Amino acid sequence: MGVMDSPVIEVDDFIMRFGPTTVVDRLSFDVQPGETFGLLGANGSGKTTTIRALLGIYTPTAGRLLVEGRPFDPAHNASLGYLPEERGLYKKEKVLDVMTYFGQLKGMGRTEAALWSTYYLERVGLASHAKTRLDKLSGGQQQKVQLGVTIMDNPKILILDEPTKGFDPVNRRLLLDIVEDQRRGGATVVIITHQMEEVERLCDRVLLLKDGRAEAYGTVPDVQDAYGGRMVRLHHGGVLPPSPLWQVTTTERNYAELELAEGVSAQQALRALVDAGVEVRSFDSTRTSMEQVFLKVYGHASTEEVHA
Repeated sequence: MGVMDSPVIEVDDFIMRFGPTTVVDRLSFDVQPGETFGLLGANGSGKTTTIRALLGIYTPTAGRLLVEGRPFDPAHNASLGYLPEERGLYKKEKVLDVMTYFGQLKGMGRTEAALWSTYYLERVGLASHAKTRLDKLSGGQQQKVQLGVTIMDNPKILILDEPTKGFDPVNRRLLLDIVEDQRRGGATVVIITHQMEEVERLCDRVLLLKDGRAEAYGTVPDVQDAYGGRMVRLHHGGVLPPSPLWQVTTTERNYAELELAEGVSAQQALRALVDAGVEVRSFDSTRTSMEQVFLKVYGHASTEEVHA
């Protein structure tokens, strides 16, 4: 990313009120060309509202929201793909017909759109459903079709609202690989998600929204460092002793995560564990996980949402 690059997305002092309720309060952030940006938060924190205002679906109460330097305009910002959380396609039509139709709307020739769609359906394991009506597919299968429609003209900007919601690990990985391909092709990606491992894998920078305000904003390592010290993950035999050197944040059978006290090195912790007679089978020093950050910011009441 060059220093002279202007942001792809700029949000400046954005306020959104619905009646007496302030949903987003003086929010400012930007998204740089080519980066993958995570917009995170518990339910009701203002994530989807922000995206809808950015795309002109809502009129902001105050503030500036710009896409490529100006308020969003479908004619000017034709190269933007948006995958909303509420999926909506023509349910009574056949899968390949729907995808080809949308490809033509995006300026592709009919044959080109049909070929692209056929290749995509093979990639996501839906080739045998090309002639199936959309409403006969499962929710996850419909979601794959909608992602295909979103990316089929290789948009320069991708905004994905909970793209892997309800997916099993195999299909989640498949979808993330597809998103990663778009990013490698030069797309700027904004991803709204509860899945913290996706954030660690994909995102360059993140914004954590809490009650409509920016709670944390920066690179993933910066946010991890701001909400915790060094972490140690270990598989072990024997009982973990209490120690002033660490705090146990997670423990499950023979697996534990320890947050090290300030100034304590991983080597010191390892030595203390071995001295205490703990059998250390694996030992990994890392930053506080984004899942732990999420718990610290939103409280343990939100843990079920982390996996929603």
